[in-house]
Amino acid sequence: MAKNYDYDVVVVGGGPAGLSAAWGAAKKGLSVAVLERDEAIGQNVRTSGVTWIKEAKSFGIPSEYYNEISNYAFYSPNNYVIKKSDTAQAAILDVRKTYQFLAYQAASVGADIFLRTSATDAIKNDKGKLGGVKATSLKEELVFNSKLVIDASGFYSIVGRSLGIVMPWKRFGAGAEYEAYVDKVSPDTWYLMVGSQYSPAGYAWIFPLGKNKVRIGVGVGKPNSQADASKLLIELLEKRPKPLDDLGRIVPIEFHYGLIPNEGLRQSTIDDNLIMVGDSAGQANPLVLEGIRYAIEFGRAAGKIGGESVLQGDTSKESLKSYEQTMKKAIGSKIAAAVKVQYRWLDLSDQEWDKELEIIDELSAEEFLDFIKADFGMTSMLKLAAHHPKLALRQLFQIIKNTDKET
Repeated sequence: MAKNYDYDVVVVGGGPAGLSAAWGAAKKGLSVAVLERDEAIGQNVRTSGVTWIKEAKSFGIPSEYYNEISNYAFYSPNNYVIKKSDTAQAAILDVRKTYQFLAYQAASVGADIFLRTSATDAIKNDKGKLGGVKATSLKEELVFNSKLVIDASGFYSIVGRSLGIVMPWKRFGAGAEYEAYVDKVSPDTWYLMVGSQYSPAGYAWIFPLGKNKVRIGVGVGKPNSQADASKLLIELLEKRPKPLDDLGRIVPIEFHYGLIPNEGLRQSTIDDNLIMVGDSAGQANPLVLEGIRYAIEFGRAAGKIGGESVLQGDTSKESLKSYEQTMKKAIGSKIAAAVKVQYRWLDLSDQEWDKELEIIDELSAEEFLDFIKADFGMTSMLKLAAHHPKLALRQLFQIIKNTDKET
């Protein structure tokens, strides 16, 4: 017989979105359960941890939990560009420490965290609406009854899919990465590598975590390529094309693997008694495969707005729509534009990538960062198109302009 629990809010997934949602809801005085399938929060790292210092500070993430980046190097088969900024703006997170910081934050306001607990199915209440989730823990069957479910289960959107309201992602990125010791690396410079010698449809990266510690990875766009990112990563370390040849010894310490959606936001991220957040909702910037800042920001928003709906006794789709409206207004057109740019990138030949880097070379560091962050505001894009009248940038501007009209 299944063991039953009753909570106001059940959060599926103990990543940054789920933990932030739990914090937002528990702050309202509600009972909150977080279901995490792994044995520890942050146990299996599925992301490179790229984010931005401004957002990290706003979330209260301690500065000792990330490495600051001020220089941005791009390699194509026959070209090289480096953008240098006077101040560090990007950050590479210690993912495990960051996630556990968020877990302690959620626990401090009353949230319960259930480790080794996998959500398996949605359950309906006596009104035929979502009323919680079924789960398993150490082969024991569990039932978590709740007034609201927040699906922060990541790429697989477990609750949304079990309800049949969302479909599996068709376009996504698969990333394989080693965290490794290297003899030498510039700790304030990240490296992005594009072209067929790195990935047939995607790119490779070196993200430094400090003096001798880096993350080296390869991302592959699906279904554009059927290549195995893990095999490409091994080949990369064997062949050591630039700039890997400058690292000296490379000693892998830990392997990471993850999937990130590359279709933009879900058409709908809410339903009766349900909010979807993080990768489950498609809240990811595909240009550098990062979404932690969105996960935390809109996780908190999901917890706050969902919690208020629980307190008001109405968790219908209509009651939850302010979450979706606010979120889509903030990032909907930006992510949609970034997806279109990324689709274009996935089809570039080696020769076209060499030319693309010539265009990137014309951008200032600030313009480049706005671009790579998917900060596609119309004002910044108008300025960019005026300053850089090359055809490719005009095409880019047109993509973003059209996307803005669509959304």
